[in-house]
Amino acid sequence: MAERGRTPGRVRGIADTWPPRGGVQTGGLAAGSGIWPGIFDKLREWVRAEADAGRLLPWVPVAFGTGIAFYFAAAHEPVLPVAVVAAAGLGGAAFLLRRHKFFPLAVMIASVAAGFATATARTAYVAHEVLRRPAYSVSLSGFVEARDVRERTDRFVLRVTQMDGPHLPAKLDRVRLSVRKGMLPAVGSFVEMKARLQPPLAPLRPGSYNFSRDLFFQGIGASGFVTGSIKASEPPVAGGLWLRYDAFMQDLRDAIDARIRTTLDGDKRAIATALLTGRRDAITTPVNDAMFISGLGHVLSISGYHMAVVAGVVFFVIRALLALSPALTVSFPIKKWAAAAALAAATFYLLLSGAEVATQRSYYMTAVVLLAVIVDRRAITFRTLALAAIVVLVLAPEALVHPSFQMSFAATLGLVALVQIGMPRLFATPENSAAAKVALWGGRELVTLTLASFVAGLATTPYAAFHFHRVTPYGVLANLAAMPVVSAVVMPAGMLGLVAMPFGFDGFFWWLMGVGIDWMIVVTEWVAALPGAIGRITAFGVGPLIVSSVGIVLLGLLRTPLRWSGVVLLVASVIWALMLPQPDILVSGDGHNVAVRGHDGRLHLMKTGKDAFLIKEWLAADADDRNPGATSLGDGVSCDAEGCVVPMADGRLVARSLKPEGMADDCARAALIVTATSVPPGCGATVIDVKRLRAQGAMMLRWTPHGFTVDAVQPRGTNRPWSPSSGDFEGNAALLAAATKSARPADATPAESDLQAGD
Repeated sequence: MAERGRTPGRVRGIADTWPPRGGVQTGGLAAGSGIWPGIFDKLREWVRAEADAGRLLPWVPVAFGTGIAFYFAAAHEPVLPVAVVAAAGLGGAAFLLRRHKFFPLAVMIASVAAGFATATARTAYVAHEVLRRPAYSVSLSGFVEARDVRERTDRFVLRVTQMDGPHLPAKLDRVRLSVRKGMLPAVGSFVEMKARLQPPLAPLRPGSYNFSRDLFFQGIGASGFVTGSIKASEPPVAGGLWLRYDAFMQDLRDAIDARIRTTLDGDKRAIATALLTGRRDAITTPVNDAMFISGLGHVLSISGYHMAVVAGVVFFVIRALLALSPALTVSFPIKKWAAAAALAAATFYLLLSGAEVATQRSYYMTAVVLLAVIVDRRAITFRTLALAAIVVLVLAPEALVHPSFQMSFAATLGLVALVQIGMPRLFATPENSAAAKVALWGGRELVTLTLASFVAGLATTPYAAFHFHRVTPYGVLANLAAMPVVSAVVMPAGMLGLVAMPFGFDGFFWWLMGVGIDWMIVVTEWVAALPGAIGRITAFGVGPLIVSSVGIVLLGLLRTPLRWSGVVLLVASVIWALMLPQPDILVSGDGHNVAVRGHDGRLHLMKTGKDAFLIKEWLAADADDRNPGATSLGDGVSCDAEGCVVPMADGRLVARSLKPEGMADDCARAALIVTATSVPPGCGATVIDVKRLRAQGAMMLRWTPHGFTVDAVQPRGTNRPWSPSSGDFEGNAALLAAATKSARPADATPAESDLQAGD
């Protein structure tokens, strides 16, 4: 049995291999008598090996993230002083126990508490007013902080200096507004306008993504659209240094895009701009959908791959140029100089691309790797990933619940495990072996690329299924066909184009970049057109996602045979997700869209308002390939002037009542009524009315022998800063009234890029 503080048989150069290389295992399961004592002895040996010195750090961000997850699961806002004091106390206790055998457990508990306190403090720091009901003809003035060119409409973020209108909070800090194409004001300018504002978009169904939480942590208190002209004027106060920086970077991005436009157009131009500046703006819907269906959507989000290419190319080129001088090679550490240059290039790329979460994570990890080269330390390790994760979670704990963070770190964990564990074993072959001969012909590189694509795709599958309700069956094929060209042609050509742009010789490099993008688009569309390319997955709860996440972590971080418990958890999460029943009824938060599962197993829609984005989300979560405008959505729905009715699978009726005159008949015949009118006493049906929708938002219902069970977006007692309790305001009632007048403004419908995740 291993002694504490020393891993049995650890081999230098191989990351914590198990079983020990060259070691002889004797005695079967146990040195003593009996099967069970032997099993327990072996388990204790494995646990002690996992708790060995040097194994603790990678688990700290896991525990820290667990504390953040607890924070977001809370029903109401925690008390900040209590959270901070608890974290400090537990941290102090862990320090006092540093020489005790319970030290690892104490560190994990303290890390959980620290994560909880950090998330609480972050929310308190960004706290701001949030619009709680629609506002019309609002006069706004302020500074333009950011802008986003999109395929159909453009939008910008306004830092509000003055706001006038009826029934408004004191002042919103920021609003996000959409405008017609060509009307975008310049970043840094001071503008005045009239606008119509809406509260941030709440989840469209229980368990779906919470855009209002995203906007809250961005400091945005409302979205909407400009109703008139935008007037530029002199600012009453200075915009500040940070605004001047934003304006400078935006001008730089615009200049790069303008140069690319001289050579490329259409999707090639849009993709090239996205790869260099992070502006995923005007990619057409067919190509954008094909990118995600084929598994190449990660290319559009600047993250680990892009940062590695930029830093790697700069490192290689600088080192090669310096190596041309024998005097420099002999007398100076040119490898460290190249690493410093690569770090500078990565920093510039981070700033140019807008520093999104995936980009930050990849930058921090790249920076740690390059700094390790500078100080002569081992670069690619689990500690590198752990440090990057800690930095991201400390600076932006809200990133934990975003698919970008989840998919980025899952993929990177898999790749680091592959590099440190799988690759040494895979390529540890005699020089005269068949595998060594294959490696001479590029076989090793092909195997590495294939395994990397497979591992990264497999690690991100649970998160893609949870957030986007789809998987990519041919992701490995698409990545094998396209990524070598992106790595060898597209990204290097783009970088050379940036270098040559100030000298006026960038046109050739944009053309070369376009050639590679053409190939990527061809591969994308070919793979997306293959049979079964669209792997639709029905929505499942957060429970299976948590179990699968634990499984991935165990597989990646454990070194003994205990790691295979991760496979058990992954299988269990898949079974759990597939066994979860789908809802029988969906009710939108405004009560104007009701979907009922019929005898054919598909959703049938009763609607009195237009909301294509909501219907698209409902259909995607149901693994339904129909589009929001499909006529089959209305099959079986009977409507008249007083409302609509549709049967459930067992024949029970669901009614959407529009007028009081029809309530008596609906109460007598229907099992469920959704209505904005008053309900007569003694109604025999289950009723969802304005008051309940105002309190709980969108709902999912399932029929059981005991009646309907209801899952709501905001269960009773929930009150968070980005989703205030209805007891504080009457905003949703106004939303219901406003929904009868018009559809949701364009800006309230998020682009898929708002959820895009990188690797």
